[in-house]
Formats: sequence, C-alpha cells, structure tokens
Amino acid sequence: MFGYVTVDKPELKVKEFYQYKAYYCGLCKTLKEEYGFQGRMTLTYDMTFLVVLLTSLYESETREISSRCPVHPVKKIPMLLNEITQYGARMNILLSFYHFADDWQDEKSMKGLAGIHLFKKKARKVCQEYPRQSKAIRVQLKKLSNLEKRQETDLDLVSGCFGELMAEIFVIREDVWEDYLRKFGFYLGKFIYIMDAYDDLEKDMEKGSYNPLKYLHESYQEDKEGYEKEVYDILLMMMAEASGAFEMLPCVKEAELLRNIIYSGVWSKYNKLKKERQEIKENHD
Repeated sequence: MFGYVTVDKPELKVKEFYQYKAYYCGLCKTLKEEYGFQGRMTLTYDMTFLVVLLTSLYESETREISSRCPVHPVKKIPMLLNEITQYGARMNILLSFYHFADDWQDEKSMKGLAGIHLFKKKARKVCQEYPRQSKAIRVQLKKLSNLEKRQETDLDLVSGCFGELMAEIFVIREDVWEDYLRKFGFYLGKFIYIMDAYDDLEKDMEKGSYNPLKYLHESYQEDKEGYEKEVYDILLMMMAEASGAFEMLPCVKEAELLRNIIYSGVWSKYNKLKKERQEIKENHD
C-alpha cells in the first residue's frame, strides 16, 4: 500500500534531489543499525517523507555523515540523520509488523507468519515507547480488515481507517502543531488507500478480490471516462485537504522539496497508470 508519496524527480533541482536521497539513505542506515537487514527491507518512500516533513517543522538538529551501503559498496554516499530519523524507523517497524500480523490473521499467509516472528520482539519495544501510535495502527487495521471482509462499499469509511492510522503516525508529539499534522496525515492516508485501490482494481477484479472502487466502477458501467473523472476528483479533494493543512505549518527548511512531493510527486504513479492505460486503449482501438 505504500510507495506513492515520493518525489517528482524531473521537477526537482539537483541539490534538492540529493538532499532527499540523503534523508532516504539516512533512514535506511538507521533501520539497518537498529533492526538489522530485515529492518532495512521495510524502508518506504512514505516514511522518508515523514522524516523530511517533521525535520523541517521542528528544525531538528541534523548531522550529515558519509557511509557505504550494499547498493553503493565502493563510494561513500551522504546521509542525513537526526531524532526524527529514528522515529521514522520505528514507525516503519510497527507498520510492517502489524501488516504481517494482519496477513496471517486474514489469509493465514506464511509470509505473514514469518514476518510476525521476525519483527515481534522489535515491534514490542516500539509499542512500549509509542503506545498511542501502536494502538492506532492496531485498531485501525483491525477495523479495516473487518470492513473489507464484509465487502464494505462506502469508500469514505474504509479509506478513513487508513487515514486515522496515518494521522496518529504524523503526530510525533502532542503540541501546538498536532491538529494540522493529524489533519494532514488523515487526508494523505485516505489518498494512499484510494490510490492503492485504483492501482489494483483490474488485478482485484480478475481475482475476485475485494476492492472498494469496484462498486464505483460498476456503477458507471460503460462510462469509463466518468469513472476516471470521479476517482480523480476524489483523489484531488484528499490532497487539497492535506495540502491546506500543510500550508499552516511553518516549514521553511526543505520547503521546496516538501511541496514537490505534496503537489506533484504523489501524482507520479497516478499519471503513469493513466498513461499506460491510455496506450493500451489506443492499441486496442
């Protein structure tokens, strides 16, 4: 479900892209150091964005180091690290653990069972440190699972579960900025969930799997353009609400990088899918 909150590289200045890459690599290094190779495998663009946003908001003291990694074994690369990087790593672990637990409970997936064993001890420690976030992830994923099992058709209801989950993750501390951060995380979370459903619709329909957009798609029958327009309008509304909350935050450092992601980067996968589907349609015609 993750991987949609990334940069629009062609629209970034070279300096900004390497700054983003340094945050990404810093998060990767932190996951490796604290949780081993398995921890590194949970790395996501979405949590990298969380690190950049909260670092900018709280102006966290950040250190730059140079280090090698499996992807760049010869030349050392710059990495940015701070207390927010550690928070992002912990949230990565929590999300991964509860995702595996959900897979095992719902589908008796062996991958889910293996993931539980890999991350159980690690996640337990994070749960003790961040009980509010842990409870939100656990409760909302359970609620979402129940809604999906009963084939819930209310898109707002099911996407809201993931929104509530992300809202609590974005609130690193309960202070003057928590309302804006919670609102931002809520609507970004809904965007991610709906975008993931849009991405998977054709595959889910072929397999007969649950997808909250299936019912909207069927309601338009042969009016594919009408369906596409409505999905776009819904996604646009989610990001309009999220960006409105973001603009209330005093983010100065990395402001252009953050705006690149919020106003352009989150649409990269959507635009790619639209282009691919249009090309298939034209070839079919």
